[in-house]
Amino acid sequence: MLEYREFNAPLLVHAVTPSGPIPTICDPEGLYPYESFVETSRRPQLQSHRFIVLENERLRVTICPDLGGKVYSLYDKVAGHEVLFVPASIKPVRILPRLGFIPGGIEVSFPIAHTPVQLEPVAAVIHRAGDRLYAWCGERELRFGLQWTVEWSLGENDSFLTQRTCFANPTGSPHPWMSWSNAALPARADTQFHFPDGQVLRHGERLEQIDWATQGPRTVAGVHSMTGFFWLRPGVCAFGAFTPSLGHGLFHVAEAAAAPGIKLWTYGHGADERWGQAASLSGETYIEIQGGPQADQSIKDTLAPGERRHHVEFWFPTAAPLELDELRLPTPELLPVDQAPAFDWPPRESVRRWVCVLEAHRARLAERLPPPPGIDENHWAPSGMDDLGEALGWAASVNSSGSSDTWLFHLGAWQAARNEVETALATLARSTDERARLLAGRLHLRVRQDPAAAVHALRAIRVEALTLHPQVMIERDLALAALGPATLAERAAWLERLLRCTDEWLLERRAAWLADAGRLDEARELLERTPFQLVHQRYERTRLWRDLQRASATPGSTPPASLGEDNLAAFGAYRDFAG
Repeated sequence: MLEYREFNAPLLVHAVTPSGPIPTICDPEGLYPYESFVETSRRPQLQSHRFIVLENERLRVTICPDLGGKVYSLYDKVAGHEVLFVPASIKPVRILPRLGFIPGGIEVSFPIAHTPVQLEPVAAVIHRAGDRLYAWCGERELRFGLQWTVEWSLGENDSFLTQRTCFANPTGSPHPWMSWSNAALPARADTQFHFPDGQVLRHGERLEQIDWATQGPRTVAGVHSMTGFFWLRPGVCAFGAFTPSLGHGLFHVAEAAAAPGIKLWTYGHGADERWGQAASLSGETYIEIQGGPQADQSIKDTLAPGERRHHVEFWFPTAAPLELDELRLPTPELLPVDQAPAFDWPPRESVRRWVCVLEAHRARLAERLPPPPGIDENHWAPSGMDDLGEALGWAASVNSSGSSDTWLFHLGAWQAARNEVETALATLARSTDERARLLAGRLHLRVRQDPAAAVHALRAIRVEALTLHPQVMIERDLALAALGPATLAERAAWLERLLRCTDEWLLERRAAWLADAGRLDEARELLERTPFQLVHQRYERTRLWRDLQRASATPGSTPPASLGEDNLAAFGAYRDFAG
């Protein structure tokens, strides 16, 4: 038996709130040109998704192209159980690069960890060749214009899932990249870690090297806070996890030369479990076992123009722990790697518009230009489209419907995202689109380190709804604060206009104003009473709270859990913003 099928089915999805109308350039909580998010709704809603199933007598593999091409479910038919962590709803949590991470399944990330398209549909193709089924998912990503394809395949008699991942750079410039394959598994106190001996980089409250054989934990119960482990020089390129109380686990083996990376992530057994539970309706938590071409997530490689890379990994569901030394690389007969499709720009409405701009420009037919994205659409010109700058300039010059200023705003954003900041500022100065003032303000503040120019740009905005948007309020307050105590009254006047707004990122700025105004107790009380949503690898509230403690000569103590920030040491190339 070897069969495949496609179907659409609803999932429970918690909607996410976009950060706002400022493009994600110079944004430590974003990745241009994708919009980022600030909160997740409490109540889920139904949303249809496309699924692909590959199935033989032993395994049923369910892939979701509408969730970035991840393996949504891996069902062991012989043992009769699901292997992966499959939460009952899609509930994004605040993890970079877009602060909208979806735990569960097997995710392939590129060109940054985690993938920026977890919430997006990607292209997908199914193919049968002899006794093997293939599902190819991928796209040409928007940040740099690189191509990625993940190939999930299943042979008629396979007891494992084969993954081949391909990367290509069709552009004329070198670009940085990383990739990790990330499998989430249900976590219990007795979940066992089966990883090779050797030197390991432990990323917790501190960053330190340990010897796994003598210092490494053996189960989730042996870890008391969220921790990541990276293997520096593993003896074997195999690893896995097994949970006796559930009776199942998953193991992984890869080509050591092409994919030597090994990572284990756990929230441990204790207070930090709530971070894992945040993604689950039932409160279940998870661990992650990961492999990839890089040794750890602080490392990026460079993909040269015209360069192609690929590697192969294998996932073994199991009803008993496996011996790592006995795990051998399978040798399935795969199609030649050049037969895996290299996908073009993704099939999303937010991208199709920019393709239409390119096509209209090539034909020099202004009547084919689509309308530019409106102020209520956070669709920004993809920096990975190398020819888009010329096309946007042309669109601004030929447009007769009053949209020239909007095209100029998008051209300025495209230029800034490609590190042409001075050119971008000149372009933005030619546009009357209010968002051009917003972006100019950010560039002045975060790139040119000129808060006075930033404030001048932000003061020029005349649309009241835009001036009062929380993201704009925050950007303005940061610029005014950088000018010093003389702006306290102006900051207060703006903050008073949204006094009843419960946006937690705005409340953070209100606490900062209270601190700057010398009202230390009020600032600390505001931080401590606000139930902030959890956010990984961001420490602004913790830093402010510690500053308040020191300023009031309060003895040092642990920051309250209500701040919603973890205590991990700063580490990893998770942030990737232009400017």
